[in-house]
Parts: sequence; C-alpha cells; structure tokens
Amino acid sequence: MSFADQLTVARIAATPFVLALLVWSFPNHYYYATVLFGLAMITDWFDGRVARSSGRSSALGTLLDPIADKVLVLSTMIALVEYGIFPGWLVALIVAREFLVSGLRLAAIERGVVMQARDLGKLKTWSQAIAVGLGGLQAAGAWSVDIALWAGVVALVMTWLSGLDYARVAPRILRGPKTASSQ
Repeated sequence: MSFADQLTVARIAATPFVLALLVWSFPNHYYYATVLFGLAMITDWFDGRVARSSGRSSALGTLLDPIADKVLVLSTMIALVEYGIFPGWLVALIVAREFLVSGLRLAAIERGVVMQARDLGKLKTWSQAIAVGLGGLQAAGAWSVDIALWAGVVALVMTWLSGLDYARVAPRILRGPKTASSQ
C-alpha cells in the first residue's frame, strides 16, 4: 500500500475520533473535533498530490479516496444534525445523491471501468467539508448566525450539480465496451 493510500485510510480511521470528540462533552470539545476533522480533510488534498507526484496512483486509491471522503464528511455532517447545525432534510438530500453516484460507480466497475473523481465532484467534496468545518465552529459557539446552514445549502447545490455531471457521463460509460481502463 502506497503512502498516498495510507493517507486515505488514515482519513477513514480519523472518523470515529472526530465523532467521539463531538459527542464527548468537555471544554472546547467542538473545537478539537473541528481541528481533527480539518487535519483529516487536508489528507485528501495531500494524498492525491503525493500519488500524482510519485506516479503511484492506484486503482485502490481511486476507489478508496471517495469512500474515505464520504465516511468522514457525511458521518460528521450527520452528527451535527443532532446539535441543530444542519437540518435533517439537507443532510438526507446530500446522502441520497452520494448513494446514487456510488451506484453509478459500482455499475461502472462491473463494466471494468473505474470512474475517477470529476472536477465538480472534487468541488462538491470541499464545499461539504467547508460546511462541516463551519458547522463544528458554530457548534463551538464561534458565532451565533447560521453560517453553517448557508454553507450547507451551497454544499447541497454543489452536491447535486456534481451528481448531474456524473449522470451526464454515465450512459457513455455504461454503454461502452467492458475494459479495464479508467474514464
């Protein structure tokens, strides 16, 4: 397993610690959870950079990277619903899109194609991560206005726009011949 793949796995491994810091009540626990979340998300940028610069991009990394993002971001976003940071409907719509695109990815894998992250998908991930980071700070009391809610709405729009982008290219991928190449 390459260093880039290890960073991706570390993002998944950080998730229970972020969640524990959110729910374990002690002074400044929301801040600690938010900092750990931010550090874990930075590995998303770093693992891709390491893989490309070393020329060691792997099929495993291509598959695990979006899973790691979803596990960390969605778990934390769902936990923040309990604290009134995000409304349940907003998170449910984001999760629904994630399931739909994951289904497209699985269908592509059955055809022998690994769907790599698209540019809108990367922007979607970061808009969600920023919303979660702002949500953690809002839970900590950094401000009283609904900054996180508005960031969540932006993330929701980006999430569905990127989902439509995947849906646009899916028919070409799913109708194409079975190959081992990436699209």
